[in-house]
Amino acid sequence: MPVPATSGEFTVRTPDGLTLAASRHGATAGPEIILIHGLGQSRLSWSRQLTGRLAETCRIVSYDLRGHGDSSKPADIAAYSDPALWADDLHAVIEASGFTRPILVGWSLGGLIAGYYLRKYGLRENGRDRIGGVNLVGAVTKLAPELLGPAALAHVELLGSPDLAVRSDAYATFLAACFATPPDDAEFRRMLVFNGMVPREVQLAVPNLDSDGLDEVWAALPKLLVTWGAEERHTRLEMSQRVLDLNPAATLSIFEGAAHAPFYEYPERFNRELAAFARA
Repeated sequence: MPVPATSGEFTVRTPDGLTLAASRHGATAGPEIILIHGLGQSRLSWSRQLTGRLAETCRIVSYDLRGHGDSSKPADIAAYSDPALWADDLHAVIEASGFTRPILVGWSLGGLIAGYYLRKYGLRENGRDRIGGVNLVGAVTKLAPELLGPAALAHVELLGSPDLAVRSDAYATFLAACFATPPDDAEFRRMLVFNGMVPREVQLAVPNLDSDGLDEVWAALPKLLVTWGAEERHTRLEMSQRVLDLNPAATLSIFEGAAHAPFYEYPERFNRELAAFARA
């Protein structure tokens, strides 16, 4: 039986003194889920995961990455260049949530961040599993040009341009390329606003993040779901397929008709699959 829903905003302090904005949604009992958004996005990106069966049966926390949404935005490339900082942020969110064995859902850049967290903190702590599993969604699992899609490659320099006009146009085209079917005007305007809130320093730092040691993380995960949209233009299928090759226990779910954000374009199916994965 579904249990009563709860919701609320809270803040998380990072080890280096930043403040992250987070939201708690869903049931008061059940599997724990942490939603980790992608580059330029925010916790609002997950609006379609906060209703229906997923929210009725699971405890959900989403948060704004450093430099995104309502979280702190240092004007310093160094604040975004060290994978350990992104790992520490996620660790702080998990601790503040009170979660003990969450499912990590990493969308795009969020996949790298989930990997950084597990690379630094490990899969187990004091004899128990640190997480319940990972769902990689259109995720970057290795920063390599041959694994990125044409939309991502076309925007690397544009998103970090010193020219505000160029950068602003790039936010719009980068965002539009996330969808096979465009969101309605009101939704797209809201998404564009939070994309435009991200400092240029983030866009300059992220393409240079390392992927060292992450293949060992993906290979060791006992529970791994890989979600990919067949109309994807930001990551190639090879980006996801390589994880299946590394980890025979992983499963692949391809969403026909979806692009980089299958959780938004096909929320009922995505939520159903994530709920089943979280319960398994």
